[in-house]
Amino acid sequence: MSLLQQLEQGVAELDLDLPNSAEIKLLAYLDLIVKWNRVYNLTAIRDRQKMLYQHILDCLAVLPHLGTPSSLLDVGSGAGLPGIPLAIASPETQVSLLESNHKRTTFLTQTKIELGFDNVNIVCGRAEDFNPAKGYDVVISRAFSDLTEFVRLAIRHCAPDGRLVAMKGLFPDEEIKNLPMGVNVEKSIPIQVPGFDAERHLIFIKAAL
Repeated sequence: MSLLQQLEQGVAELDLDLPNSAEIKLLAYLDLIVKWNRVYNLTAIRDRQKMLYQHILDCLAVLPHLGTPSSLLDVGSGAGLPGIPLAIASPETQVSLLESNHKRTTFLTQTKIELGFDNVNIVCGRAEDFNPAKGYDVVISRAFSDLTEFVRLAIRHCAPDGRLVAMKGLFPDEEIKNLPMGVNVEKSIPIQVPGFDAERHLIFIKAAL
């Protein structure tokens, strides 16, 4: 089975209705990761097939749970995960990729140019220094190992009715217990990623009213 067929099968298992040519664009993005990874060390995963499941489909599995946000901020975007797959899958969402590493933002900029994104904005900087004109409907990250740190740095970037979405592996019981005052866990959702035999969870966090 070709990589495209595996992607199409994974998309079908996730019951996603992607825009025309989205799968082709996702594979072109994967090719860019492979190409730039040799020099920029974007990911520890070197196998293209594993990247498909553990990066691309892992990010797409989030999509059904986000609703239809008009704006999304990917904090600590790294190689553009999950922001770029979400931008490809949801061209109506304006996606900002926040990354402090200059080499990675160079990769993100080149990716934006080569894939012709109209809905992607790239910001080189840290979450604590970023000052957008307005908040985002969704502020998401798969880069933070600790929920408290994610909340501390990113909650201020949410719109009044926005929420933080943390992509986690095992359910983070202790991290949730240690969350600071002023925020509530709205919901937690276990995620099944096709071809990826690992526990995955989404944790939705909102500022307390």
